[in-house]
Amino acid sequence: MKFLHTMIRVKDIEASLKFYTELLNMKLDKKKRLDDCELYFLDDEEGCAQIELTYNDETPEEGYENGSAFGHFAFSVKSLDEFTEKLHSLGYEYLYEPFDLNGKGTKIAFIKDPDGNEIELIEKVIW
Repeated sequence: MKFLHTMIRVKDIEASLKFYTELLNMKLDKKKRLDDCELYFLDDEEGCAQIELTYNDETPEEGYENGSAFGHFAFSVKSLDEFTEKLHSLGYEYLYEPFDLNGKGTKIAFIKDPDGNEIELIEKVIW
């Protein structure tokens, strides 16, 4: 069995596409129209993971509520210093600034997407 994707509903598809493609370097793989929504499938840089952004025709004005069961997505980054420059240049901010996770050099940070989903960024030390 192979894991295929994770789906999230989004309030503003343009803001979400900009966030995931420009900031997180995901690539739009395909779009699919259903009766009541449009689906956008985004691939990570290595083609290993996919996120499906679902934009419903009837979206609540206030957006969607994030449940208490979902925690976060996690992405690896080569350099949090470089990512921080890109983050700020695109007008985004950290939820939690980068910090050393284990005292051995692995750093993590957190951001939120336009719909409030948390994303962990991990810079691992390679020995």
